[in-house]
Amino acid sequence: MNQAQNLWLRGGQVVTPKGLEKADVWIQDGRVVGVGSQLSVPEGTPERDCSGLWVFPGLIDPQVHFREPGLTHKEDLESGSRAALAGGITAFMEMPNTNPMTTDPIALQDKLSRAEDHSVADYAFFLGATTDNADVLGDWEALPGCAGIKVFMGSSTGDLLVRDDATLERILRGGTRRVTVHSEDDYRLKQRYSDLAPKAQVTEHHHIRDIECAVLATRRLLDLVERTHRPVHILHVSTAEELALVRERDLGELVTLEATPNHLFLHAPDCYEQFGSYAQMNPPVRERRHQEALRRACADGLITCIGSDHAPHTKEEKAKPYPNSPSGIPGTQTILPLLLTAVRDGWLRIEDILRLSLQGPIQVYGVTDRGPLAPGVQGNVTLVDPRFQDPLPLEWLQSKTGWSPFAGRPMAGLPVTTILRGQVAYDQGHFHPTACEPIRFAAGH
Repeated sequence: MNQAQNLWLRGGQVVTPKGLEKADVWIQDGRVVGVGSQLSVPEGTPERDCSGLWVFPGLIDPQVHFREPGLTHKEDLESGSRAALAGGITAFMEMPNTNPMTTDPIALQDKLSRAEDHSVADYAFFLGATTDNADVLGDWEALPGCAGIKVFMGSSTGDLLVRDDATLERILRGGTRRVTVHSEDDYRLKQRYSDLAPKAQVTEHHHIRDIECAVLATRRLLDLVERTHRPVHILHVSTAEELALVRERDLGELVTLEATPNHLFLHAPDCYEQFGSYAQMNPPVRERRHQEALRRACADGLITCIGSDHAPHTKEEKAKPYPNSPSGIPGTQTILPLLLTAVRDGWLRIEDILRLSLQGPIQVYGVTDRGPLAPGVQGNVTLVDPRFQDPLPLEWLQSKTGWSPFAGRPMAGLPVTTILRGQVAYDQGHFHPTACEPIRFAAGH
């Protein structure tokens, strides 16, 4: 393992919880030791001119599907982590619906070993809940490298499904860490798909997996949270009605919410007419009123964090006729450019990016040793060029898929350099994967 590097980042504007601040950042032995304008940096410390750049702490993507093992023709831990790192993401949390599924300690350890060999960013992995492991998840959730427990209330992969309240209550009563939930009602989903017309089109996807599919599941989940007092985190919230329901029930820190850039930057029916199945995901991208409600919830703090739900499929798979076209959109690399564009467009502030893409995941998952740039935290940094105002180049993307609905879309800023514990790991299109060995990262409550 290479030693962490000392580094002096001078002349940039640091993104803080209060906004942009002209300041230098001094990293020593892999940790931030100073942020300010008059640092006593030792002579000979390697330095980097950050004039004209915004200096972010390294961000966290708490929801990715990197497809390894078993589905590596779509993505793998190396390609997925490269996409994350190039997008300014220094740590990711990966989901359990691989092949085999990550539903026991053996499968978790296999993923950790694979990441140790191949990931270029820091990593943690979710354990998936099933009816078979519901009573032991409370023991397993504290395993090193475990991001937490993931529950699919709606249909996903094989047996990775908890559709009934009785099993879900067993899971909620069996541990203490916040449980992460895909909230769609499987009973209604089964009925909706059984009634599907023979020539259904992807333009109907958001009507088939309709608003009620999401609201029914979220209402059931909130009832169980009130009963068990177990904290939950609802992923990829897609409806204005769910946001209203969470506000009305007012369960405080027991319920946190996550949004995806897909729901924030795409809307129906336009996205299906323009991109077809390339805009298909679960829960679906919905009409503009839902997009607007989600944007407001990101700005006012009801939504705690952003997760990409990076879920890549090949072009050949996406070209299958609906409903056989798989759901999922790659997105870990495009989180930051899109959020920077939201700042330009006025519905987010620069400090909101920090809250949604770093402080939020830290709060939800109890991540330690990371945070806004301040003495003591790990020296993980993302440098952004705010002068980039061009269409997002397809060739910049690192995912195996080779596509994104956001390619060609004008952006208002681009991450250009990513630093792990004081070592440059990505710089202007070039990776330096041996600079600093990625690690599993700590999570707690």
